[in-house]
Amino acid sequence: MLTKALLRVSRAGGGYHPQFADESDERLAARVLGVHQGHVGEPRSALQQAVTDLEAEADDFKLVRGFAKLVEREATFETRASVPPERARKRVFEAAQAVGVVTEDEREAALAQAADGLGVDAETLEASLYADLEDRQILTAVDARWSPSELVTQYNLSLAQTALFDATEVRLRASDPNAVVSAVKRLRLMYEIRETPDGREVVVTGPDALFSNTRRYGTRFARLLRTVAGTSEWTLSATIDDRGTERELRLTEADVSVPYVEPVTDVTYDSGVEADFAARFASLELDWALLREPEPLEAGENVVIPDFAFDWHPGGDSGVRDTASSDTELRVFFEVMGFWTPEYVQKKLDRLADVDDVRMLVAVDESLGVGEAIEARDHRAIPYSGAIRVKDVRDALQPYEDELVAASAADIPDALRPDADVVSLSALASEYGVSEDAIEDKRFPDHERVGRTLIRPVVIDDLADNIEPGMSLSAVEDVLDAYGIDDDGAVLSRLGYRIEWEGLSGGTVRERSA
Repeated sequence: MLTKALLRVSRAGGGYHPQFADESDERLAARVLGVHQGHVGEPRSALQQAVTDLEAEADDFKLVRGFAKLVEREATFETRASVPPERARKRVFEAAQAVGVVTEDEREAALAQAADGLGVDAETLEASLYADLEDRQILTAVDARWSPSELVTQYNLSLAQTALFDATEVRLRASDPNAVVSAVKRLRLMYEIRETPDGREVVVTGPDALFSNTRRYGTRFARLLRTVAGTSEWTLSATIDDRGTERELRLTEADVSVPYVEPVTDVTYDSGVEADFAARFASLELDWALLREPEPLEAGENVVIPDFAFDWHPGGDSGVRDTASSDTELRVFFEVMGFWTPEYVQKKLDRLADVDDVRMLVAVDESLGVGEAIEARDHRAIPYSGAIRVKDVRDALQPYEDELVAASAADIPDALRPDADVVSLSALASEYGVSEDAIEDKRFPDHERVGRTLIRPVVIDDLADNIEPGMSLSAVEDVLDAYGIDDDGAVLSRLGYRIEWEGLSGGTVRERSA
């Protein structure tokens, strides 16, 4: 996607027509790629000037900037300074106050004094002062995934995605409608299937109808387009709110395609280790939901985006998610350190050392030998070889779970008196907003606990009167259903009965002693 400032559209005939690039623009795309690759090792300001020079030569500066924006996302910029810039500024400002800087000579004296205190020369210190400003950061790598023709393809996709930011309704037809509907559901978009004279179409409603965040919803439209464009044949028409004027946007597979990458609506993983762990963890149906790539964490002057986070949802929706939930009571972050180079491992350790006030588990490939270093940074290390053992992660989460359960239980009275005659422990726990473990050891003066169900004694007496030896199991289940009881075996055992099974056709209730 591009910024709206880089959107190129024509409104001829009252429509809304993105101005796509074509084969004739591949030479320009190649020059943009070359400019970036040729400025590795130079400051961002030098790269920006080179791009500006290229804009002056091109017919459309927005096209150059659009190409450059996409390539820059594949680039790495770093702050390079002998002295951390914040520290350098602090020392220089302190020295300037002491010297009382007014003249150039006094400025040089302050620099020399600060440099001496830091053990560097004044020239090195001055170069470090503002090295963290964006235009002074150094371009260290350009890992562009695209050839010039693929960059044109990516540009056209991004341009179309940007055009959809202001859509109020999107209408879709595709050769793989199941993939489209699946993507719509995954992205939590509101939709309906409409019958038209030409067949069915998927209609997705925009943010104006939902009174929700426009940009967030527009971004989901953009992600949806990636999936649609991945099918072989498709058409898309959209109603665009163009600054208060409704305009029509139409796209087909002839306009937009996806440059050799998979759609991004499904949860993706950086490695097979992560994908394998996520699948096995989700299958356990624990009280923890697994969130893929949660919010960034501050790490000094940098950020860390953990691979996962575990969200505590007692009795709620577990599984794997790609969007954060706002109702979690506890979040534990989870990083996976696989087979990395020593340099990258050290960088990761440095980042983790700067992450404060969060709960963090780190799965570490045993071959790295950095488990103790991670523990020293107050994060829990979980060694693995080949695959992450879910049990090890579950055991690491248990202390957090126990702490939360204990805190929840402390807020609940020791004796609970539910209003209902019959209530399951899970339903009662949900009523209090806690896990079943939090009420497991409470007292229930008005009820008797039968299996996982609380039942008033008067109900137990009624059940004893209505259930007799020789009744079919189906008849007994009807009696229990009338009281909202589904724990058949526990209740029958409490009443002194057992079930005599008759093959696969059912069973008969017998006295336990019979």
